[in-house]
Amino acid sequence: MKRFLPFLFIILWSSAFITGKVIVDHGSPFASLSFRFVIVAIGFLCFAFFCNEKIIVKPRYILESSISGILFHGLYLGGCFYAFSIGVPANISALIVSMQPILTNFLAGPILNEKVTWKQWIGILLGFFGTTLVLGFDVGRSIPIEGLIATLIALIAATTGTLWQKKLSLNLPLSINNLYQAVGASIFLFLIMFFFEDPFINFNLKFILSMSWQIIIVSFGAFTILMYLIKVGSASKTSNLFFLIPPVSALMAWFFLNEQIFLNDILGFIICSFGVYIATKNKTKVV
Repeated sequence: MKRFLPFLFIILWSSAFITGKVIVDHGSPFASLSFRFVIVAIGFLCFAFFCNEKIIVKPRYILESSISGILFHGLYLGGCFYAFSIGVPANISALIVSMQPILTNFLAGPILNEKVTWKQWIGILLGFFGTTLVLGFDVGRSIPIEGLIATLIALIAATTGTLWQKKLSLNLPLSINNLYQAVGASIFLFLIMFFFEDPFINFNLKFILSMSWQIIIVSFGAFTILMYLIKVGSASKTSNLFFLIPPVSALMAWFFLNEQIFLNDILGFIICSFGVYIATKNKTKVV
């Protein structure tokens, strides 16, 4: 069962880009995310209480988990949702943040003392080349500069969050860690919403269905899988899975959102996928 977790993670995480795009059509990005993580925090609190987990922990652990939550949910998701709201396509946003393995592998050595092999670096370079091919000359035309900056902030936050979480992953059980991440993220997102946007949410059927998917399937499902993969594996090898998010997201966006896919996109996605195969070949033991 454990060997299938990376594949399940890829599918569920990719779906977040599709439902996220729908959500920002019916609510402002930070109000929507703030609402989401209040519900997520309550859910993990109930789960921890039901499983008799120790909820009251050292303040240092609460702070550490809250920082992870701000990085993953506040800056990473906040950057993506804001990019969605100003017109960045879901598949392009997924592609940019999937460059996380490049930064993670580059930093995992000096920060976590993880060894990155030359085969992994070949896969990483192929992933980068494929990403560049897909982006092409769209920046500034179909991709707004402000949206690109927001997505790059999300990329940096996801990379930092992965390294931070790996360094601290043994301090708390997954459910308690996720609880305090959600609490930290909801407070951060509420402040951003209060000071920087005109918040609104239209609780129509599309919003409710998409938000329910994000809360139940992505936050309780995909994110818990990610935390588990980081905990039991290396940060660098786990991050390589993110190169597979763009092709899956692109197919979902084409099917559900009618986003176009061009020949250079397909070629770039294939190169990215091949890069992941090289970088993670014979590495299933990390999960």
